[in-house]
Amino acid sequence: MRIARFSIDGNVAFGAIEGDKQDELVLDIIKGIPFADFELSGTKVPVSKVRLLPPVLPNKVVAFGRNYAEHARELGNEVPDAPFAFFKPSTSVIGPGDEIQYPSFSEEVHHEAELAVVIGRMCREVPRERVKDVIFGYTCANDITARDVQKREKQWARAKGFDSSCPLGPWVETDLDASDLTIQLTVNGQQRQLGRTSEMIHSIEDLIVNISEAMTLLPGDVILTGTPAGVGPLNVGDEVAVTIEGIGTLTNKVVKRG
Repeated sequence: MRIARFSIDGNVAFGAIEGDKQDELVLDIIKGIPFADFELSGTKVPVSKVRLLPPVLPNKVVAFGRNYAEHARELGNEVPDAPFAFFKPSTSVIGPGDEIQYPSFSEEVHHEAELAVVIGRMCREVPRERVKDVIFGYTCANDITARDVQKREKQWARAKGFDSSCPLGPWVETDLDASDLTIQLTVNGQQRQLGRTSEMIHSIEDLIVNISEAMTLLPGDVILTGTPAGVGPLNVGDEVAVTIEGIGTLTNKVVKRG
């Protein structure tokens, strides 16, 4: 099931996406929230008539770096022996069609296409065999990074946590085997990144076991699983699109921060 979060006439709701053709998609509005037992209302609205929002509002975004060997090498980094985590604040999250605001303190902003895992229930110290039980679904993400700031500063808080640096969407796919999916990214229609989730050094199970050893994960929290090789610069005016097999396409435009 594809679950979207949207606004219409000033109201925000969740809905289940129905249909296959982009111009014919409709939303069946959900009664309540999707992280608990829910019912479909039967009230349907065309996707073209709503504004799609970030599919979740996470309490925290836990991102894992250097989880694809070729990406680690392209930036001159060693492949880590264990998962390597950092955080992006909730204020960094934007949705499909929202603008990526080029930060004034950077001159080198890069794209990073990623598979995002959405947590479905509160959990801690998750055993490997129970990881699938705590996953709500999957969505597309773009770990926008101020690369020059990342290189210059010891901590990555500003480089990866600035406003609009975490596009998510367009929806959450709840019924998906994410172990071997194609991930690709284009800028202005030109392919920049192409990889498969099977190329991850540390699996989704590895990542959730690792971070849940340290902290409680809450419904709606997001885990970013790393990016394939091919990261590169974005400029004001660029349109960047992340497409993941079985999920869909997340598109955003880069603008100058006002």
